[in-house]
Amino acid sequence: MTSEQFEKNTRTNTVLTLASRVTGLVRDGAISRVFGSGAFASAFYFAFLIPNLFRRLFGEGALAAAFLPSYSKLLYENEEHAKAFATLTLSTLTLFLSGIVIAIELILLSVISMQEEPTLAVQLTMVMLPYMPLVCIVAILAAMLHVHGKFGPPAAAPIILNGAMIAATIGFVNVFDSETKHMFAIAIAVVIAGIIQVVWSLLALRRIGWFSAKTTHMRGELRTLMRTTLPMIVGLGVLQINTLCDGVIASWPALFGDTIAGVVYPLHESAMSELSWGQRLYQFPLGVFGIAIATAIYPLLAKQQLDSERFGETMRRGMRSVMFIGLPASAGLIFVREPLTAAVFQGGAFTSDDTLAVGAILLGYAPAVWAYSMCGVLTKGFYARGNTMTPVKIAIGCMVLNAILNVTLIWTPLKTAGLAWSTSICAVLQAAILMAAISKDAKPFDGTVLRSWLKTSLLTLAMSLVVAFLLQLDFFQFTNWDDSVKTLAIVVPVAALCYGLGARILRMPELNWSLGFADAGKREKV
Repeated sequence: MTSEQFEKNTRTNTVLTLASRVTGLVRDGAISRVFGSGAFASAFYFAFLIPNLFRRLFGEGALAAAFLPSYSKLLYENEEHAKAFATLTLSTLTLFLSGIVIAIELILLSVISMQEEPTLAVQLTMVMLPYMPLVCIVAILAAMLHVHGKFGPPAAAPIILNGAMIAATIGFVNVFDSETKHMFAIAIAVVIAGIIQVVWSLLALRRIGWFSAKTTHMRGELRTLMRTTLPMIVGLGVLQINTLCDGVIASWPALFGDTIAGVVYPLHESAMSELSWGQRLYQFPLGVFGIAIATAIYPLLAKQQLDSERFGETMRRGMRSVMFIGLPASAGLIFVREPLTAAVFQGGAFTSDDTLAVGAILLGYAPAVWAYSMCGVLTKGFYARGNTMTPVKIAIGCMVLNAILNVTLIWTPLKTAGLAWSTSICAVLQAAILMAAISKDAKPFDGTVLRSWLKTSLLTLAMSLVVAFLLQLDFFQFTNWDDSVKTLAIVVPVAALCYGLGARILRMPELNWSLGFADAGKREKV
């Protein structure tokens, strides 16, 4: 894969991921307007957190990251061995995860049987658990497609899930006589979408001929894959595991009541839904650009692992790209957090007070968008070199710190927003430590990266001043949905134009890289 292919694949990922993230916002906007931010929405988002965690962890991280280089290497050496390895991996994974789902379902069933009034969050979790193996199968199929140079179908798969959830949310508004039944319908739609995603991915692979009936000779390769995956889950999944930790803390009122050890719990029953919506907003630029870059760069890094010069060059390009997009995204989210929240979620059962609450949470997540993106690229760099333990050790330390900050900050005036600030602090720290650690093996930072980051910081500052000036004008108000949309429709394009023109004036190739035009990178040595 050449640098031109890297930018092309990044562009494909970015465009389709943008579409999936937009439909994701529409999905959550529909849920917020129908159910509001109360106990029903919080119960649903806690239940959805479990399969969604596996989607991010495997679909965008550990399992695919461990499988991809092994499959790529086997495909280069012996195509029949690659087919056998893929078939054995998929069949073993399906059986293993199906067993886990059955075991968890039985445990949850026993929990419900002991409750006088079954907890809605637990019931919804039971309904959506089968989505877990489905999304993991899709992750392996996506990694295979990436190796074969097909980035479009995997990037489009989340649109199927969002479409199914939107249809179930809006289509059944007046069908059921209770919100509980409506929630169950949406949960069932998640599982149906998972089945469709598997079929979609298999159809995309139909011309490759990946299946093999003889797989026993690849069991050793599979054992190696499994040993590699476990540390990768920790290393790549620190953000997701932190998110799970946040979710459990935020869902305490829905799961266990409004007290803990006889003390009134500081968070209310809406905490989980508000936290989830705040996450959706900061994950929008992260998913569109940060994850797209990390996904596109990994196959290239895996092929360049023995060529230190080219490996370092690709890493530096990744560092420049994620900062070029991530830093202004952080600044932009900080400034437009309330009109953005209102535009996406406000209306129906979602009130202006809910907008302020979600906006406060977004303020905690936003400052570290660039750090979340950078952690993904740096961790992929370690894994491409076969070093899984270093990011694991760093991740464990950051997870411990996150847990300590979580249980501390929720008792401060920050309350639910304290969970967001904890995640941001840990992400910045993790990115800094990863950068220092990988510098011993590769060189992701040099003078070109420093100059690029300085230019990016200067442009972000200039853009921020323009946005701050516009927002203080009386013309821009966001007390309702119409005003919020009007504000975003003017402020966001102006900010993007200022930033883009500044990058063009400074002749920053990162602008062209972010748009997928690789040849522009030739203007400057990268």
